[in-house]
Amino acid sequence: MLQKPKLRFGTPVLLVALLSACGSPIVNPVSGQAERSVMSEQMELTEGAKAHQQVLQEYGVVKDARLQAYVNNLGQRLAKQSHREQLQWHFTVLDSPEVNAFALPGGYVYVTRGIMAYLQNEAELAGVIGHEIGHVTARHGAQRATRQQDAGLGVLAASVLGIVLENQGVSGAGRLASELSQTVASGYIASYSRDQELQADSLGAEYLARTAYDPRNMVNVINSLKSQERFAADQARAEGRAAPTAGSWLSSHPSNDQRLQHISQQAAQFKGQYADDGRARYLQAITGMAYGESADQGLTRGQNFYHADMGIAITAPTGWKIQNEPSQLALTNAARDAALMIQVAPAKAGSTHDEVIRKLLKPSQGRTERLTLNGLQATRFVGSRAGNQGPQAIDATLVTGPSGTVFVLVPAGKNVSALQQARTGLAQAQGSFRAMTAQDRAAAKPWTLHTTPFPPGGFPQLAKNTPLPQAEAQLRLINGFYGSGEPKVGQLVKVVN
Repeated sequence: MLQKPKLRFGTPVLLVALLSACGSPIVNPVSGQAERSVMSEQMELTEGAKAHQQVLQEYGVVKDARLQAYVNNLGQRLAKQSHREQLQWHFTVLDSPEVNAFALPGGYVYVTRGIMAYLQNEAELAGVIGHEIGHVTARHGAQRATRQQDAGLGVLAASVLGIVLENQGVSGAGRLASELSQTVASGYIASYSRDQELQADSLGAEYLARTAYDPRNMVNVINSLKSQERFAADQARAEGRAAPTAGSWLSSHPSNDQRLQHISQQAAQFKGQYADDGRARYLQAITGMAYGESADQGLTRGQNFYHADMGIAITAPTGWKIQNEPSQLALTNAARDAALMIQVAPAKAGSTHDEVIRKLLKPSQGRTERLTLNGLQATRFVGSRAGNQGPQAIDATLVTGPSGTVFVLVPAGKNVSALQQARTGLAQAQGSFRAMTAQDRAAAKPWTLHTTPFPPGGFPQLAKNTPLPQAEAQLRLINGFYGSGEPKVGQLVKVVN
């Protein structure tokens, strides 16, 4: 999701001021019991509002007013049945292919279009939203902040920064950057406890029942997302790599037999006349929604990455992977110990290569070499800059794209040996950076979700008309039949084209 520079989480704007270690007694809206807290309700509202702006800048929102209104209306109905109906609630669909949902203190709830692609009906979406509402109503964010300070770490925006870090999935280029630099920032952030997760499940089931949705749909959500994880694991095994351990709502929220059993038991406690599951409304709402990367984020198609708005393309060497997220693009080698990192230089760093080198790279010494890269103006800088633990080496190539945007290409490795072994691939990747050709633009078509009656030929027939790389498996996955089973002929199903 390579985009123009945005503010990143972990910046000082998200740090909550350190408070007295004793905190203040506050009555929990759900339990009715007094609990010591370092976050007042006003602080929840204030910090939630600040972080909300950061979330919108980080992810971007789906530019579909109809879909946003649909999700917001559903969320507002659930929130009115919650223990904190007086809050001004906000429900937003984020423009991210990650399978994710999360909430911030003060009544801010987010679902990604990525998770919506794998849900089958309105009631399942209500289950996801209800769970996140439960975290807010039970003040789990404030409890996290209090636990952080008890551990002597201060209130490191545990209720804000921590939630966002976890629910970004820590995947793709971000995960690689963490591995290469041994970043441990997210390790300072305490996770939700199992009791908090189970409580959020219970509250979600309660809010569903109060809103006339069958709470058993929460079980369907977990099973659907477990299928998504099985698919990811199957793909990893087929490619000879380890199964991913993060990157979805389910993986950032503990999942096991106990949790499924707990949800089932909670759902069984509620008896009543429930409305239909809203499948027809849901399918209508998501029709036309982007699947996978969107055009604004850039598109990965096989070994190629295209960004039509910026007018650039790049090709990964055979066996390498393209990892695309908001702050950077990474082409990583098969061993996952080296990569070519590509970022957009912020406008404030200047318009010339020399300005960007001086303001962004901040070298203490080095040399420049003027180049052209497939007809684009380029400059390589090799040198060093001062660091806390001595000089830090810099090796970066700056390229001015067709629209005047300056890109910074940096080879990164886990160690010197990894960089040396990957040098041929790194050079090949960098050498493919180019202005988009007519052929590139023809290949850079976003994928969108649509519906069609399930054909007599089943998923194999559907797979013939979709651009997805593992077409039949992915179509089974998004329709809730991964592994076995199939819909009735004529039933509306989701397709990608």
